[in-house]
Order: sequence, then structure tokens, then C-alpha cells
Amino acid sequence: MKLVINIPCFNEEKTLPLVLRELPKKIPGIDKIEVQIVDDGSTDRTIGVADKFGVDRIIRHKKNQGLGNAFKHGMQAALESGADIFVNTDADNQYPSRYIADLVKPIVEHRVDLVIGNRKPWKVKHFSPLKRVLQWVGNGVTRKILGSDVPDTVSGFRAYSKDAMLKINVVTKFSYVLDTIMQAVQKGLRIESIEIETNAPTRESRLFKNLFQHMSKSGANLIRIFYLYEPFKTFSYLSLPFFIAGLILIARWFYLYFNNLGGGNIQSLILSAISIITGVLLFALGIIGDSLKTGRMLTEEVLYKLKKREFERAGR
Repeated sequence: MKLVINIPCFNEEKTLPLVLRELPKKIPGIDKIEVQIVDDGSTDRTIGVADKFGVDRIIRHKKNQGLGNAFKHGMQAALESGADIFVNTDADNQYPSRYIADLVKPIVEHRVDLVIGNRKPWKVKHFSPLKRVLQWVGNGVTRKILGSDVPDTVSGFRAYSKDAMLKINVVTKFSYVLDTIMQAVQKGLRIESIEIETNAPTRESRLFKNLFQHMSKSGANLIRIFYLYEPFKTFSYLSLPFFIAGLILIARWFYLYFNNLGGGNIQSLILSAISIITGVLLFALGIIGDSLKTGRMLTEEVLYKLKKREFERAGR
């Protein structure tokens, strides 16, 4: 069984050595371990450091393409190299490499398809009290939307089985963490979490400048994921307030008209019609989106079979 450890990098010459030094050389149940980095347009000595430590593979982006693309291209390279398990970790040394053996164990035992490291971010000591509270609330809301019981939904410390790699198709540039959980849920993949501790931060995050930017970007990404994978629910929820407002307005008109309590109140009828028509249009968009979702699912199933056949023929 072959494991590929993937490390997306963007100007990580200072922290990358900390990660590479601690990577495991042997893991029970794993016959071969390879290390690869995805250099996402670095302008420092990141590649030189990787060469010095003798990483097995370097995937290079001429310019910065974002974490989502770095993850996608790393997973593709791992599949092409014949990986059975794919582990993704950060180059800033946030995740201790000693947990990699625990991370891959459920996959080695063929119990699950995706394992996520649970940092318990609402308890992390170097997080501010506000950040801990927001992490707790945010994770709860995200779990509800994604339909998953994953405790730490934005953890980037993950292991994927070969079947998960073949089935998951990353379509976001900002970050892959929420997208891949939603896809795993939608495609019936088995998910498990293991508890981990984190190292002290070595630098500020490059994905966002502050907590509120993180919330806005993650929130926008979550909304996008939800309407992409659950279009009928999304537009049904959006149409409901318009239907309710329209029914209230038309009920008001009937009440006033039959009780002779004023003029024609034609404004109520007009607003009611506009509201109900808007609700109908939104509901129709949900039906159309659901049809497109069905088409996308069929396309992804065909893509999965083609990829599986391709790698089987190549003997990977």
C-alpha cells in the first residue's frame, strides 16, 4: 500500500523544514511513503528547501492559483503516481506529523474513505476567546448545512482513500475543506475524525487577513456549496418567504374587501401578485437546479469510472 503525503506551499522556506524533518519514514500497513510539495507560485527558496530534503515530487505553479487548485493538482499527481492513500498537511507546521500514522490507520484497515484531524478549535489555547466561540458556532452551523457530524469542518489535516480521490472533484479555488466534505456526504463516502493537538502558530494565515475576512469568505463558499449540491432545498427556502408574504397580503385584501373596511386596496393585490410570482420563479429555479444536479451526478459517475479504468490499465 502506497501513501503520498502532500504539502501545498506558498513562500514556505522558513517553516517547510520543520514539517519535512518530522514526516514519518515507516507506518504500519504502508509499504511505501512518498512526499510531494505543490509550489503555488512561491518567490522565495521553497523549491530549494524541498530539493535539499529530497522530496520525491515537486508540482510547480508559475503563479499563485489558490489552495483549492494546489490541493486538486496534488491529488491528481498522487493518483498518477499510484497512491492508495493521500494525506494533505500544511507547510506552516500547524499539524504535528506524528499524527499521520493515526490519520491513515482507519483507511489502512478499510473502515473509512476520509479521515479528518479534529483540532478541537474551540479549545485551542493560542486562539482568542472570541475566535474559540466563533469556531464553535461556525462548526455547528457548517455541520448542519453540510449534513455531516465532522467536529472540525475546516481542518486541512486529512487522509483520503483511493476511492475517495477518484470520486472527489475539487471545484473551488479558495479552499477545498468544505467542498470535499459535502462531496463525501453526497457520494456516500465514510468519514471519521481523530483528535489531534496543534503546534503553536509560526506565521499569520495567508488565506485571510483577519477573523472576519475568514468568516465572510468561508460563509460565501458555504452558501455556494449548498446551492450547488442542494439547489432544490436552497431555492425552496428562498421562495418560502415570498409565498408567505403573498398569502398574507391577499388574505388582508379579502378581509378588508368583505368587511367593507376601506377602499379597493389594490396595492395589496399588486404586491401579493408580485410576491407570489417571485416565489414561483424561485421554486422553478430549484426544480431546474435539481435537474442539473442529476445531470452532474451522472457525469461524475462516468468520470469516476473512466478515471478508475485509466489507473487500473496503467497498473496503478
